[in-house]
Amino acid sequence: MTADTTLAPPVPGLLRIGPHTVQPPVVLAPMAGITNAPFRTLCREFSGGKGLFVSEMITTRALVERNDKTMQLIHFDASETPRSIQLYGVDPVTVGKAVRMIVDEDLADHIDLNFGCPVPKVTRKGGGSALPYKRNLLRSILREAVGNAGDLPVTIKMRKGIDDDHLTYLDAGRIAVEEGVTAVALHGRTAAQHYGGTADWDAIARLKEHVQEIPVLGNGDIWCADDALRMMRATGCDGVVVGRGCLGRPWLFGDLVAAFESPGLAPAAPDFGRVAAVMRRHAELLGRWLGDETRGVVDFRKHVPWYTKGFAVGSDARRALASASSLAELDDHLGGLDQTQPWPAHADGPRGRTAPGKRVVLPDGWLNDPYDCAAPSADAESDTSGG
Repeated sequence: MTADTTLAPPVPGLLRIGPHTVQPPVVLAPMAGITNAPFRTLCREFSGGKGLFVSEMITTRALVERNDKTMQLIHFDASETPRSIQLYGVDPVTVGKAVRMIVDEDLADHIDLNFGCPVPKVTRKGGGSALPYKRNLLRSILREAVGNAGDLPVTIKMRKGIDDDHLTYLDAGRIAVEEGVTAVALHGRTAAQHYGGTADWDAIARLKEHVQEIPVLGNGDIWCADDALRMMRATGCDGVVVGRGCLGRPWLFGDLVAAFESPGLAPAAPDFGRVAAVMRRHAELLGRWLGDETRGVVDFRKHVPWYTKGFAVGSDARRALASASSLAELDDHLGGLDQTQPWPAHADGPRGRTAPGKRVVLPDGWLNDPYDCAAPSADAESDTSGG
């Protein structure tokens, strides 16, 4: 939770994403079902509006077809600047249409492209972290995206590759530079690792050496503000992308701002009373966003284990919190817990999914030709967004 004040912060240059300056150089990773407008609001409030906060994944086909769920997901609060959308797509033409729609209808100020998702339902269709293996297909998608983006910056987020025998990140980084991508973010794991093991920060350093023309952002195993500082020192990267570390901990962005800008003045760790207040606000924001209090509280249930991690909250209380259907019910359950519990130090460690992956599921013959430029079948994109 708190930064190690014995360490001096790195002295990074300004992180520029096209016309946008991001200081401190901290980016919220897109996470399906998590980084919707309410969660982004919480993170921005704790950071004082500093940083870049990216939407959850938006499927290009669903955007072009104006799917109702997708159109809700691309809603940004009036205070969000810049507005940042992550797109997932496998067909260059559809990606180009989606980007052109964003530009023509002024839907965002920054576009990120997803080439990092490791989940089987995505990789088995040739999407996400499987796609950069097809170098020419990747190039075609990036060319269409950048070519239709006008003045909007286009960035990409990717993994090291499919597995240790099929690493793609250096080739992908070079292709990104050649096609006019503004910045690249690397999660230091392969698709085969999913979220298991330790992120390979050395790979981030190698990419930074290989791609010097544009900013390189590092992602993986940033659990507290100190980790972000260590990553930047160790790799020379230009910024950090924070994902699972902020689950149930949106105030991590306040810690990050303090670590970069005010070393030695780290915010005090919250007691359970403060955490409970954030939980309540999170559920309330979800209800407003969804237009229904019950739906908001139900959607909030998945966040309960992350917020309560490490606190003395018994299994019965956790089950009660995770079955609440109204704000009043949530208030009752939270009010019955010890509000004075201090922040548990071990809660600064890993959170979210940590299990290692299994064999990566790929389309038949996917590995036969890394330079095949044919797009996967049309069903590689679902008709809705957000995972």
